[in-house]
Amino acid sequence: MREKVITTQTIADPKTSYGDGKAASRHFIAQRWTGAVNVLLVGFLVWMVVRLAGADRAEMISVVGNPIAGIILAVLLVVALVHMRIGMVEIVEDYVQDPRTNRLSLMLNTLFCLGVGLIGVIAILKLVIWG
Repeated sequence: MREKVITTQTIADPKTSYGDGKAASRHFIAQRWTGAVNVLLVGFLVWMVVRLAGADRAEMISVVGNPIAGIILAVLLVVALVHMRIGMVEIVEDYVQDPRTNRLSLMLNTLFCLGVGLIGVIAILKLVIWG
């Protein structure tokens, strides 16, 4: 397989394409939004951890089992995983050169995020519903 050589002439040529521009813009915007939301939600998580410092298991379950706290924690988990997935996609696209390894890495990244998200949301729902 012949690898494309990138030179200064290639970069200076406006007709040169480095991939899907719409996907890159979508990833850029999504990465910024999820980062901003993470800042707010991690503040809530820090407050919750400080509040529960030294608490027993029953008090922890009652606080996390509160539906509002459970929803906020589930949203934090999902937003953090979306943020992580987009960041890992950028890393894989930048540093993995082989197309087969690239596709496998992207698929495993997505499956990992889906698996962690599913397990985490089910655990939070279990605490909220059954305590």
